[in-house]
Amino acid sequence: MAKDITLTAAEEKLAVLIWRNAPLSSPDLVALVEREMNWKKSTTYTVLKKLCDKGVFKNENANVSVVLTQDEQIARQSRRYVEDTFGGSLPKFITSFFCGRKLTPEQAAELKLLIEEHEEGGNNG
Repeated sequence: MAKDITLTAAEEKLAVLIWRNAPLSSPDLVALVEREMNWKKSTTYTVLKKLCDKGVFKNENANVSVVLTQDEQIARQSRRYVEDTFGGSLPKFITSFFCGRKLTPEQAAELKLLIEEHEEGGNNG
């Protein structure tokens, strides 16, 4: 798995805003963050630099672009949670998640399809 990236609450707030609006210029980002989050320019650039240092975004020539997508970050966080909480056991996680709940037929069919698509040794391309 690629490098583990943990975001602080402030980094995550800014990241979500960037993911929704990227690519955008640094000045546009500062204006957007000031309007949406009431942050000062210096705060925005400080947090943006940390996100760039972590490899989430790139800020080159006053243009902010995505390096790590939101879906990729969520997948990393999810895998880390299963690793840390369930020793990496997906069946233990799913058992805990269901905890007496029932799946609709549609949910069951969707999960079966996902399992088939990700099964080792299958005809997945």
